[in-house]
Amino acid sequence: MMDTLYRMRFARTSSSDQFDVIAKRVRVLLPLPLSGPYDYLVPPDLSVIPGDFVQVPLGRQTRIGVVWDPAEENGKVLEKVVDDSRLRGIEVRLEVLRMSEPMRRFIDWIATYSMSAPGAVLRMAMSIPEAFVPGRPRILFRPADDAPDFRETPARKRVLEALGRGPARGAIDLAREAAVGPGVVRGLAKLGVIDGIEVSDDLPLSRPDPTIPGPNLSAEQQQAATALAGRAGVGGFSVTLLDGVTGSGKTEVYFEGIAAALAAGRQVLVLLPEIALTAQFLERFEDRFGTRPQEWHSDVPRARRRRVWRAVADGRARVVVGARSALFLPFCQLGFIVVDEEHDLSYKQEDGVIYHARDMAVVRARLEAVSVVLVSATPSLETAVNVKQGRYLALHLPARHGGADLPEISIVDLRRESPERQCWISTPLRLALSETLAAEEQSLLFLNRRGYAPLTLCRACGHRFECPNCSSWLVEHRFQGRLTCHHCGYFTRMQNVCPECGAEDRMAACGPGVERLAEEVSSLYPEARVELMTSDTVWRPSAAAAIVSRVQAHEIDILIGTQLVAKGHHFPKLTLVGVIDADLGLVGGDLRAAERTYQLLHQVAGRAGREDRPGRVRLQTHSPEHPVMAALVSGDRDAFMAAEAEQRKTGNWPPFGRLAAIIVSGPDESDTEMVARALARTAPQTENFKVLGPAPAPLALLRGRHRRRLLVRTTRSVRIQERLRPWIASVKPPNAVRVQVDIDPFSFL
Repeated sequence: MMDTLYRMRFARTSSSDQFDVIAKRVRVLLPLPLSGPYDYLVPPDLSVIPGDFVQVPLGRQTRIGVVWDPAEENGKVLEKVVDDSRLRGIEVRLEVLRMSEPMRRFIDWIATYSMSAPGAVLRMAMSIPEAFVPGRPRILFRPADDAPDFRETPARKRVLEALGRGPARGAIDLAREAAVGPGVVRGLAKLGVIDGIEVSDDLPLSRPDPTIPGPNLSAEQQQAATALAGRAGVGGFSVTLLDGVTGSGKTEVYFEGIAAALAAGRQVLVLLPEIALTAQFLERFEDRFGTRPQEWHSDVPRARRRRVWRAVADGRARVVVGARSALFLPFCQLGFIVVDEEHDLSYKQEDGVIYHARDMAVVRARLEAVSVVLVSATPSLETAVNVKQGRYLALHLPARHGGADLPEISIVDLRRESPERQCWISTPLRLALSETLAAEEQSLLFLNRRGYAPLTLCRACGHRFECPNCSSWLVEHRFQGRLTCHHCGYFTRMQNVCPECGAEDRMAACGPGVERLAEEVSSLYPEARVELMTSDTVWRPSAAAAIVSRVQAHEIDILIGTQLVAKGHHFPKLTLVGVIDADLGLVGGDLRAAERTYQLLHQVAGRAGREDRPGRVRLQTHSPEHPVMAALVSGDRDAFMAAEAEQRKTGNWPPFGRLAAIIVSGPDESDTEMVARALARTAPQTENFKVLGPAPAPLALLRGRHRRRLLVRTTRSVRIQERLRPWIASVKPPNAVRVQVDIDPFSFL
C-alpha cells in the first residue's frame, strides 16, 4: 500500500480554487473515537478536496474534521449507506493549510496497525484546536528607551537581565526564563520600564543556519556525517542506525544530516525520549545553527504549541525537537527524522492509541519518502535484527570523541561485601566515593527507585499500605510527607498510627529509594554537596537544565538519581558511577528484562569519564555471574546481544515472532472476568496462532479498574490484525468493560 502513495503539496485554500470534479458528497473524518469517516453533503457554493479542514454538524454540536476521501468517483457515489436526503451539509471550509496525502495515509496506517479508531489517531494530529482559528495579536516586551527610576528587586532584575539576552518576548515566556511570575513582567510594563509591542500571532521565525561550521570531527565521525548528510540532502526513503558508544559524538554527527536537510530546503523532526533532555539539546543546537529549534512537548504552554503547529504547517518552523507526540505535527516539507536514544521505552505510548514512536517514525519516513536515523549506544534488538537482515543501514562510532577512554567497570558482589544493616552502600563503593571526593571529582549514584522506600508496614500487625485504586504498595516520599501510588497518582499523608491495629510509632520503611540513599550519603559525607535528580524533583526541562548546569559548574559533589540521569547528559568532571542495585530490572517475567537492564546500566555507566579524567563504575549485584553483568564488565555488547537474539529466536519471541496483548478492564471484577473468558473460549487457536490466558494482570487493579490479560503468539508470517479483528468483534462486552489491543507489547503489567 505504502509504495503506491504519492506526495501532495500543501496549498492554501481560497474561494478561487478550481477542481476538475466538484463532489457533492464527501467523507469527513472527525477527531473522535469513531469507526470511520461520516458522509456529508457539499453545499453548491463550496468546493472541497481531500485534506481540507471543515466545520460540520454532529448531533447538536459542530466539530472540525478533515475531508478524508471523496464519497463519489466520476459523479457516482462509491458506497451509499445513507441517502442524500438524510445527510447534513458542511458548514464552512477553514482557511488553514490542508492535511497532506502522506499524513492522511499515515493516520490510516497507524489506525489499521494498532487496531484503533481512525478518529482517535486523527485527534493526536489535531491536538490543538486553537490552531484552526485566527490568532489574536500578541504583546511582546522589550526594554524601554527612556526608562524612569524604579525600585529594583531581585525578581525585576532577573527580568531585565533576561530581556538583555535576547529579542522581545511575551510575558509568560519572559517570566519562565527569569523564574518569576507574569505579574512581575506586567508590573514593569506598568511602570514604563519595559515597553509592550503588538505583533501578529504568526510571526516569521528565525531560521537555523546550516552554513555555520560545526566542530572538528574525527575521521570516523566525518565518514558517518558525510553518509548521513548525503541521504538527508538527496531525499528518498532510508533508515540508518547510528550506533556509537557513549561519548562518541553521535549528536554532532547527525547535526550534519540536519544541516544537509536544511540546505536542501526541507524541515527536520528530532524526537527525544524525555523532555528533561531538551534543555541541554537546545543549547547544543543553538551553538551549531545560531538559533534554537521549535519545541513540542507537554511542558510547552498551549499558546506556544498553537504557534508551533501553524508554523510547522506553513513551513516557517524548519526544525522541531519534541517528544513522541511531535510525530503527528503537519510538516509540509519534511526531509529528515532523527530518533535519538531509539531503544528508550519512553517511545512506547501505553494509553489511548497504543503505538511505538520509533517504529511509526520509520513508517512516516517511508510515506513521506525521507531519511530517518535511529541513534543509540545500545540499539534495541529489533533494530539490530533489521540491520542484520539488510532492512536498515548502519554507521558505527566505536570510540569516544577526543581520545577519552570508556570507563572501567567492576562488580561489587553483595554476597561477600554486604552493607551494614539498614545501609545500602557497600564498603568498596564507600571507598571509591571517598577517593573521588578527595580528588575533587564528582560521583553519580544510581538507583532506579523513586521516593524514600517502596513499602511501608506496621511492625505490630504487618499491615502494608496499599493503593485503594491499584494493586500496588504506596511509596513513601518522606521529603514531601506523603505515601504515593506511582501508577494512578493517589496519595495520602504519612501516618504515625496504624489504621489496622491502632499501634503508634510502629511504621517501618522497607527497602531503599533515592531519598533514603541521599539520607545515607549525607550521613557518611556531611560536607559533600548532594542533590537528587528524579522525575519527582525535575518537573520541567528548565529544572533539569538547572541541575545539569550546577553539576557542570561543580556545585554538586554527589548526584543521586533514577533513570533520568542516564539519558544523554554530559558531566565533564564526573568520574565515578555507583549502581546501588544492578539486579533491580532483572526481576519479573519480562522477556526483554535482560536487554533493558543492559541498556540502562550501559547508559548510566557512560556518564563517567567522558573527558580527560578516567572513569570507573561499581555495580553492586547479588548475581555477578549473570550474562548482563558479564557483558558490562567485559564490554562485549555484541556477544551479549547475539546470545539474547539466539534465545529469542529459539523460543520464537520478538523480533523473530509476534505478540499481541489483549487487556480486558472494567470497574466490576465479575464482568471483566466474564468477557476475558468469552474471548478465551472463542479464540482461533491454530498451530501458528496461540492464545494464552486469560490471567489476572500483574497490576490486577489499576486506577479502579480490574484487569485481565490474554497474550497472542504468532509467527512473523501471520497478519495478526486480520486474525484479531473478527475474533474480538465476536464478543460484545458490557458498556463499562473495555477491550484494548496492544500490538507488539513492551509492558506486561
